[in-house]
Amino acid sequence: MPARRLREWRHDAPRVTTPDPDLAATLRRSVEDIGALRIFDPAHPDRPVVAAGAPWFMALFGRDSLLTSWMLLPWADSLAAGTLQTLAERQGRAIDPATEEEPGRILHEVRFGPAASLALGGQSAYYGTADATPLFVMLLGELRRWGRHGQLAQKLLPHADRALGWIEHYGDADGDGFIEYSAKTPSGLVNQVWKGSWDAINFADGTIAGPPVALAEVQGYAYAAYRARAAFARQAGDVPGARHWAARAARLKRAFNKAFWLPGQGWYAVALDRGKRPVDALTSNIGHCLWTDIAGADKAAAVADHLLSRDMFSGWGIRTLAASMAAYNPMSYHNGSIWPHDNALCAAGLMRYGFTAHAQRVAEAVFDAAAHLGHRLPELFCGFQRNEHPAPIPYPTSCSPPAWAAAAPLQLLTTLLRITPQPDAGRLRCAPAIPGRYLPFHAAGLRLARSRLAIDVRDDG
Repeated sequence: MPARRLREWRHDAPRVTTPDPDLAATLRRSVEDIGALRIFDPAHPDRPVVAAGAPWFMALFGRDSLLTSWMLLPWADSLAAGTLQTLAERQGRAIDPATEEEPGRILHEVRFGPAASLALGGQSAYYGTADATPLFVMLLGELRRWGRHGQLAQKLLPHADRALGWIEHYGDADGDGFIEYSAKTPSGLVNQVWKGSWDAINFADGTIAGPPVALAEVQGYAYAAYRARAAFARQAGDVPGARHWAARAARLKRAFNKAFWLPGQGWYAVALDRGKRPVDALTSNIGHCLWTDIAGADKAAAVADHLLSRDMFSGWGIRTLAASMAAYNPMSYHNGSIWPHDNALCAAGLMRYGFTAHAQRVAEAVFDAAAHLGHRLPELFCGFQRNEHPAPIPYPTSCSPPAWAAAAPLQLLTTLLRITPQPDAGRLRCAPAIPGRYLPFHAAGLRLARSRLAIDVRDDG
């Protein structure tokens, strides 16, 4: 059975041709690694999901699997469908402080079979995450936008509504309009976001932010979730529903840009701490604010330039924390290292706001790093400056391969191809911005609605 599944995966996998041998090898490695990281719930052997990464996290992690599925959606939509169904079945129903389960909440991790007891909280599932719940709604909306699995999307819509209920009640416990998190059990995660290490959320002077914490990109995910729900309502002809969710998104965007923007520095605070003080460190999180479109148009240029400044951009990618911050350490897990999936989302955000050259620089840097790392992108690598080190410095205990790093090259290609489905208008926009070193470029196996697409990009466009 595993051999047959792998053969089927290879047969249906995306196929890319480019004269750049390193990029071609990186993409082949990514496809192989994603195929190997797929896991199957024994109760649903026909429903693939993607494990977070080998060797440490061979389990379904809500955030990791949702983001990986998002990045792969134009190329391999089965993982998005399987991940959404699996997470929906295990969506929170009760209040349980030991596992941090709450009604409507999407889990942080679930382990199958003999490894079930390894999850945090001592049970098979642990729910302590602030971002998986809005990401669930975002991915469901993206599935709709690409015209895939329409019946499944409608079937899962009640789960999206339950997730939105969690966002507005349990996620926003103090009613200020922002999602906050704090551990409800001593064995739970202190930071319930992708930068989950205990010291990852800190001020410019290095002081660690005290919980409950409202993280910048989580507000962006909530904003995108509201917009996704509004699109579902518009598609169904539910005018009041569409207006409600669009208005909810607009209110959040206004409040975010007022509370998180630091006019003196020209970037967004990474978070608000327990006293609603802006946590003023310069981080890669602001790139996610571009990706979700919560950033104000008048602020995007400053954000883009900071991301590509020497303070943040090493030449191998965007650092998690700027070199000028007190907590910066290029060999740390989240305070100065470089994460490929983080860079892929930052590049998508830069392209979204029209910063094409910025996005191309990020993509080329990550592809160059992969060439030096055996064409397999690890979970992270150190944030040393490229002109001081001829190759990226590995992080010793990094997962290799992790799912979202394996998906990052394909997400970067989607960004460079500038493919934008517009299902409500029945159109597909494609305006490739592939750097010349990769041309002529051919990609086959893209999926839109019931069609498969192939794209050729030549020197003449």
